Amino acid sequence: MISLSKGKVENPIGVFDSGLGGLSVWQELVKLMPNENIIYFADSGNCPYGNKTKAEIIDLSIQNTAFLLSKGAKMIVVACNTATAAAIEVLREKFDVPFIGIEPAVKPAAARTRTGNIGVLATKGTLESERFQKAKNKYASGVIVHMQIGEGLVQAVENQEIEAEKTLELIKKYITPMLEHNVDEIILGCTHYPFLIPIIHKILPQYIEVINSAPAVAKQTKKILLESQNQNPNHEAGKYEFYTSGNETVLNDFLTYIGAEKN
Repeated sequence: MISLSKGKVENPIGVFDSGLGGLSVWQELVKLMPNENIIYFADSGNCPYGNKTKAEIIDLSIQNTAFLLSKGAKMIVVACNTATAAAIEVLREKFDVPFIGIEPAVKPAAARTRTGNIGVLATKGTLESERFQKAKNKYASGVIVHMQIGEGLVQAVENQEIEAEKTLELIKKYITPMLEHNVDEIILGCTHYPFLIPIIHKILPQYIEVINSAPAVAKQTKKILLESQNQNPNHEAGKYEFYTSGNETVLNDFLTYIGAEKN
C-alpha cells in the first residue's frame, strides 16, 4: 500500500471518469457540498473503458488516481461504473486514501419494482463484471433483470451529440426491448447516461422510473467525509479544477454546455 501524508481538510476531493460522464457525479457533489474543493480528471484520451480488458482498466485507474493525488486530493471518487467494477478493490489496496465508487442501483430498483422486471443500461465492462453479477444475485434474485449494453452512448455524450437524431434512435433501440418486457425501473449503469435522461424520457411512459446513481454517490461521499472529520470547514464556495487526457476544447465546451464554472 502506498501511504500518503495526511491531507488538509481544505484539500480537494478528486474525481475521475473514463471521460466526461463523471461530471454527472460532479454536479451532485457540488449540490450537496458546495464548499468542497473538487478536482476532476476526464480520461477522454482513453475513452471508452467499456470494451477494455480488466487489466487495462486497472492500469488506467491507477494512473488517474496517482494524478489526482499529485494534485493533493484527500479522497477519490471513482465516477465510472466500469472502473469501479474492475479496479476499486485494487485501488483501495494500493493507496491509503478513502475511495468512493459507483455501481448500478440494482438494490433500490429491485425493491421498488411492481412488475417484477427491471432494466439495466450499462457498458459491456460493467454488465460482465463479477462485481455487478454479485450485486444482481444478491439484491435482484426475486426479479427479472433485463440487461442492455449501451454501445455508442458514451461516444454520443463525449461528442456532444446528446440531442442528435442518431442518439435518439440508439436509445430507442436499447430501451424498446425493455418496454416490451414490462420493466418499470430502468437503471442507468454508466455516468455518461444521465446526460441523456431528457431524451430517454421522450420515449418512456410516465410510470417508468429512471434511476441515476450519482446522488447516492454524493451522499456517501459526504458521509465518509463527516465520519473521518475531513470535511472542509470553510463556508465559501468551493474551487473547481478540470483536467483531461483528451481534447481540452471538448472538455471546456462540455463544461459550458452543462453550466459548470471553472475557478
